[in-house]
Amino acid sequence: MNRSNTMGNEVSFWKKRWVRIALFFVALLVIAGGVLFWKAGSVLKKITSGNSNIFTSIAKSLPGSSNKLVGEENGRINILLLGMRGENVPGGGLLADTIMVLSIHPKANDTDASKVSLISIPRDLYVKVPGRDEQRKINAVFALGEEREHRKGGMDDMRTVVGEVTGLDIPYAVTINFQGFTDLVNAIGGVDVTLAQPFNESLQFHEAQVCDPNVYTIPTKPLQYQYKYYTRTEGTRYITAAYPLCYNHDEECGGNFALPAGQNHLDGGKALCYARARYGSNDFERARRQQEVIKLIKAKALTVGTLTDFSKVNAMLDSLGNNASTNMQAWELKRLFELYQKAGDSNPNQKVLEDSEEGLLYAPPITEQAGYTLLPRGDNYDRIHELFKNSLAY
Repeated sequence: MNRSNTMGNEVSFWKKRWVRIALFFVALLVIAGGVLFWKAGSVLKKITSGNSNIFTSIAKSLPGSSNKLVGEENGRINILLLGMRGENVPGGGLLADTIMVLSIHPKANDTDASKVSLISIPRDLYVKVPGRDEQRKINAVFALGEEREHRKGGMDDMRTVVGEVTGLDIPYAVTINFQGFTDLVNAIGGVDVTLAQPFNESLQFHEAQVCDPNVYTIPTKPLQYQYKYYTRTEGTRYITAAYPLCYNHDEECGGNFALPAGQNHLDGGKALCYARARYGSNDFERARRQQEVIKLIKAKALTVGTLTDFSKVNAMLDSLGNNASTNMQAWELKRLFELYQKAGDSNPNQKVLEDSEEGLLYAPPITEQAGYTLLPRGDNYDRIHELFKNSLAY
């Protein structure tokens, strides 16, 4: 066999295994602070949006080289975590259902302690879209950015707008889609949720939409319609069109998602439904449930039984598949894993921005153009900036 080919294969194999192992442990770190994961193995380039460079990673690993993450020397590393349906998935594939900021204070010395904070930002926060003279709900910013520049614009614009909201520098971002979350929970054998009372979501996954030939094909009974109106100059209006409504022929979460009180074992599909449900409660309660499920995933993934079971580890790696993306380079992922090792079992400071005095947001009157939105109290981000600034001071 040609020696140069053999060496090339060895380098390729080493790269693949190192990346898979590093990404696995980095995924565990992100599980500890949000619903986001990285793709492993031979498709690393897809995850890192083309930023993967094995030679840079080797150089950064050499003694004496500078391998600090952005913000590490200042005692704060900020990572934006985004969860969404997934590209080309019907029903708002690139609308961000989950928006969280994970902040890490690395342990500096023996007298210091590692700290972590995780703060959720609601999808209905009304913001100025970067690069556009318009305002939209923050969950639309990623999709609009992708229209501008595929596989880069969405992440860049979300980092920009979340930086404006929080007052933080957000150098890193990670996205994960629903399939990646589902596969990961299945890979670890599911999670157990204990409920003090029954949980039911009868509306969100059984919602009628305008009929179409592919997805919403089952007519409502009795027939329901969505009307289009024309408003006269004096303010009165009349119906100009009526569109029949239909149900999804393959309803998510079985249409009516319910869990009894007590302990419930959730596979990936049920865990996703539990973490997504919000019509029967609200977006803020959903964010808290997401944090609850994340803790359960972390606890299950870090058990000896999981880490020593090759089939489970392999399945966890495979779950990353084509389901995640990050702007971090391979050496940065490795460094993040090193910081995780030093952090140990740091209990994160978790908060949710919501429409209350303490939650720092309020809901203005609903408008026909924007619908239901949220704005910062005082109509500026000053108090939100203060919250994020002090989120690691606990």
